Amino acid sequence: MSKEGLVRDVAMQLRLLQQSFDAFDEAAAARLGLNRTDLRAMDLVLANGGPLSAGELTSALKLSPAATTTVIDRLERAGLVRRARDAENRRRVLVTATDAARTAEQDIYLPVGAAGAQALGRYNKDQLATILDFLQTARQVQEDQAARVSMVPAPPQGR
Repeated sequence: MSKEGLVRDVAMQLRLLQQSFDAFDEAAAARLGLNRTDLRAMDLVLANGGPLSAGELTSALKLSPAATTTVIDRLERAGLVRRARDAENRRRVLVTATDAARTAEQDIYLPVGAAGAQALGRYNKDQLATILDFLQTARQVQEDQAARVSMVPAPPQGR
């Protein structure tokens, strides 16, 4: 196969991979009774390993503070996070994952990580370094393109 053909096949596999990530997130959100934004917020709080401020969550989610408050409200009602005032700065709200969120992480996300690690076991160290480089490059391309698209004016509505 030509290099161009391989590039085309890699691009198609990336699209399919993105679709599989979306399908997994939809299934996880449905299992937990959440929407995708709430799921992403819970994941950010879990990944942080400790309390995350509401402001940090707002920045990471790229939402308004009011929308982030609504997300935190829903996650708190679902028993997946707790919020508390920062003892050092009473105006600051800290969001922490609950045991229920950690259980969901163990039931839903840790098996994916284990399956992925097992699948990667078939590659040698040099191949893994190439895969890592590719993933870092692909992520940078996506971030650059997201920034580009966000700068393009929206077309006029109504016609």
